[in-house]
Amino acid sequence: QVQLVESGGGLVQAGGSLRLSCAASGSIRSINPMGWYRQAPGKQRELITTVTTGGLTNYVDSVKGRFTISRDNAKNTVYLQMNSLQPEDTAVYYCNAVPPKLWGQGTQVTVSS
Repeated sequence: QVQLVESGGGLVQAGGSLRLSCAASGSIRSINPMGWYRQAPGKQRELITTVTTGGLTNYVDSVKGRFTISRDNAKNTVYLQMNSLQPEDTAVYYCNAVPPKLWGQGTQVTVSS
């Protein structure tokens, strides 16, 4: 199975930006779609955005217009550009296929007010 390693999280002030990366141990070319999920404290993990092999994207309303997902199949990497971050975006962020397969460790994003 393809293993996923997320990185790029950290502590940022409200209004700031972060770029998350998700490196896969194998090819993601045939994984359609890929997505970013997040799990806030005390809440269930939720799927927030997806990208198909053809580059079509979808976002939940809470991140639409602020987050941008992309994928580089040649590098087996999926990205999440997060702008205008808000405290409610605080969560552990994971990438995975949709539906999900083996989970990585995730990367913590903390947004201070």
